[in-house]
Amino acid sequence: MLRLLLTLLIGTTMGRAESTVSVAAASNLTHVMDPLLALFSQAHPDIKIKASFGASGNLVAQITHGAPYDVFLSADLDHSRALIIRGQADEKSLSVIAIGQLVLWTKQPALQLNDLNDALRNFAVSKLAIANPATAPYGRAAQQTLEQLGLSDRLAPKLVMGETISQTAQLVDSGNADLGFVALSTVLGIEPASRGRWLVVSPSLYSPLIHTAVLTNRGASNPAARTFLEFLQSPDAQNLFARSGYGMRTSL
Repeated sequence: MLRLLLTLLIGTTMGRAESTVSVAAASNLTHVMDPLLALFSQAHPDIKIKASFGASGNLVAQITHGAPYDVFLSADLDHSRALIIRGQADEKSLSVIAIGQLVLWTKQPALQLNDLNDALRNFAVSKLAIANPATAPYGRAAQQTLEQLGLSDRLAPKLVMGETISQTAQLVDSGNADLGFVALSTVLGIEPASRGRWLVVSPSLYSPLIHTAVLTNRGASNPAARTFLEFLQSPDAQNLFARSGYGMRTSL
């Protein structure tokens, strides 16, 4: 009887062995990740998620050079496809998880945000923050917006650049920039009393910020990583994305 109990105990313990999934996520997902992982943990307590954040382009470079990530969450479709083209990710696992929204944000009470053009042309604005367009999809969206409005040359001397969208938000939050193009999710992740004011940029001014998920070659052989990808498509996860400032996902 004792031997049987020990066998059952060992079997139960082995069945509960913890799996780990390493996730590389675009920095705009920083604020949504904690509640997202809390939801995931409720359903899958035996899977531990380790998340690292950065600009999508920088994360692609890290994975290409051997960084041990299982899942890549990009702020656009292009960077996920770049991994696939380089033979670093599983094309069949590629999926859309959310649509990002670009906003013009300020914490300066005197600045008006009634109209995008007027706000950007305001002579009181001495510094405008954007993320690096070369590596951050939200920075590229900001650049496209300025080009569409015909303001690229006019505002070039006023630009200050963050490497990621989180660093760009810090420039505005600290007062080192009067205005900044950031993710709506980033603003909504701040305490309400400190959020300042923002204006949603028309999606017609920039290429869609199609947030995608894909398994790396390492993650393709990790069943727990596939479980996490499936969770991102669940109603609970999608509702959380919607509450955090993202548009509803679409099919590729």
